[in-house]
Amino acid sequence: MAKSGHKGISRIDQPRKRTHGWYVRVTFRGEQRAKFLGDATHGGKRKALREAVRVRNRLERELGKPRTDRTVVTRSPRSGTGVIGVQRAQRRDRGPGGKPVIRDVYVVTWHPTPHTTRRTTVSVDRHGEEEAFRRACELRVAKEREVYGAPLQTGSPPTGS
Repeated sequence: MAKSGHKGISRIDQPRKRTHGWYVRVTFRGEQRAKFLGDATHGGKRKALREAVRVRNRLERELGKPRTDRTVVTRSPRSGTGVIGVQRAQRRDRGPGGKPVIRDVYVVTWHPTPHTTRRTTVSVDRHGEEEAFRRACELRVAKEREVYGAPLQTGSPPTGS
């Protein structure tokens, strides 16, 4: 969180350059928008901050970013499935007689509150590859709705692995 107490809004004070104001920066889906709001132009430090918050909210709406102070991730080069929060994995369980069994699963991960991680799995063995992936993606979208109020738009539809 920025020192201003508002995500995406930073204070800039450069006396040598006579620059005093708030810098608003919003990034979503690889697109970035920025705007500087000077104290003198907006009638003082507090009024400039109020205007900076309004500008930040407007820029987030234009980009389609949900209004939250939490980090919002919609793409990642590290995602093996192409869907944030859905990974393909192998899970070790105990089978009949206590023997170790390896099961193919999709792991669905989400963060209901800051510093809290929740996970569940969808079995590939039980549902088949495509159905398990579809169910995992559906579950992830449902959890995004719970956390953000709406599913996040990622730009392109997911493809199975």
